[in-house]
Amino acid sequence: MKTALSQRHTACSIYALALIGLNDLAFATEPSMFNGPPVAVGDGTARVMVVVNDTNEPESISVVMTKDALQGLPEAQADQSVWIFPLPLPDAGPNTGYDHVVLDWNPAGHEPEGVYSVPHFDVHFYLIDHETREAITFRGEDRAMAMAAPDPQLLPEGYVIPPDTEVEQMGMHALDPAGEEFHGRPFSHNLIYGYYKGQLIFIEPMVSLAFLQLLPEMTASIKRPQTYSYPGWYPASYRIEFDVGNGEYSIALEKLQRFD
Repeated sequence: MKTALSQRHTACSIYALALIGLNDLAFATEPSMFNGPPVAVGDGTARVMVVVNDTNEPESISVVMTKDALQGLPEAQADQSVWIFPLPLPDAGPNTGYDHVVLDWNPAGHEPEGVYSVPHFDVHFYLIDHETREAITFRGEDRAMAMAAPDPQLLPEGYVIPPDTEVEQMGMHALDPAGEEFHGRPFSHNLIYGYYKGQLIFIEPMVSLAFLQLLPEMTASIKRPQTYSYPGWYPASYRIEFDVGNGEYSIALEKLQRFD
């Protein structure tokens, strides 16, 4: 009897240790999250979140907005068509290569007319610092240098930089003409690359207000250039989703890969 009880006790102990080991393994491999300070947007907030793996390498970087951030947004005015919300990166966590993020709210959209002229957000992940971005201009004697075409290896296959896409304190915009919004369908989301003086300086997911209001859950692959201007972690896909449990929207660059 004692032998049977001893064997049963030993078996239970082994089982318990196995469960502890599995729990430790799950805990060790569970991604960690680093959050930047929340910034007031609409009736809610927006922040930057970086998710890392168990070796402290970044897996994704995203802008997270509370559900009520889509309420109480400003409307277009005669003297203002875009509202800009700078979002600081988290103080802790690994260096992703991104310096800061700027969330733009466009209540009446922007050019080209009939394509992006709907209420939407532009999410700029900048690889340059705030001061350099603020100094960007396409006026004066430096205009030709500012509008220098990037090396073809810095442009993803199929992307083009149309005329008149340069924006002060932002850069020139390269887009993918294969996007559904250029083929008779309403704009919902897309991904833009930004350039200045021939350098790739930002990555920009765009998403319409109407699409966010559908409480989406989608992931799209990203066309990537052959090389980049700055070392950093660059995405192979982007994701737009609404987390019902947290009541938050996420616009994320995912499957980050290091490029030097």
